[in-house]
Amino acid sequence: MPKTKVIAVANQKGGVGKSTTVYNLGAGLSMHGKKVLLVDTDPQGDLTKMLGHRKPHDMPYTLGNVLNDVTEGILVSEHPEILSHKEGFDFIPGNRTLSAVEVGLVNVMSRETVLKRYLDEVKNDYDYVLLDCRPALGMLVINALSASDYVLVPVQADYLAAEDMTELIGTVQQVKRQINPKLQVGGIFLTMVNDTNFRKDIVTAVKENFGKHLPVMDTVIPLTVRLAEVSTADKSIFLHEPRGRATESYRNLVKEVMEIGEKQRIKSAHIGR
Repeated sequence: MPKTKVIAVANQKGGVGKSTTVYNLGAGLSMHGKKVLLVDTDPQGDLTKMLGHRKPHDMPYTLGNVLNDVTEGILVSEHPEILSHKEGFDFIPGNRTLSAVEVGLVNVMSRETVLKRYLDEVKNDYDYVLLDCRPALGMLVINALSASDYVLVPVQADYLAAEDMTELIGTVQQVKRQINPKLQVGGIFLTMVNDTNFRKDIVTAVKENFGKHLPVMDTVIPLTVRLAEVSTADKSIFLHEPRGRATESYRNLVKEVMEIGEKQRIKSAHIGR
């Protein structure tokens, strides 16, 4: 089996479409015959809710449980926290127990790599592991970046949102230098783009300003009502609106994600040199 690709979807700004992207990428990759594991690393559990579990805080087995096991040195042979989804992928739910885990990591040896140690036990069954990160730059996000081969950065089509991205890129560079030398930016892509000239100017500006140093993906995710409905529809955009604009955009994004690491992109994804 080819080497598993672990991809974090991260941005410290909330409301940029991280959870929606992880869900749709997981469904889209599964449609291409890939074995995929989605991991909700956000204490809010938004991805878990999208996947049909409206009360994630009541779930008995979640990512928080297994990360506690890792920090306590407990070895397990079964993984009841890994659930199957009707659209063909597996997922690990997250809930507010992750907040307690994050606080507790302060006193843990090698605290930046607890998630990596867990994923190393389970990832070999998958082609892709997608990590949905919380909107922050705390220890849970550091753990996600430390465990990943690539990071995808969804950026809302807004000037301030684009500027805020530089802080995340700085964190990625630091993790690459100090913890995870293989970490690369797999791509930056724009979300919530409408048809106004103002938005088109932002898209152009992001490609011009960041495209010189980082891979800006060709796919642009539009702002549509049907895409917003995915958060409560209990199905990905591919089932919710098979022929819509957002669906076509996510099909293209899936193709670009599958190319990450398979081809040398014109713009190198290497950072922190």
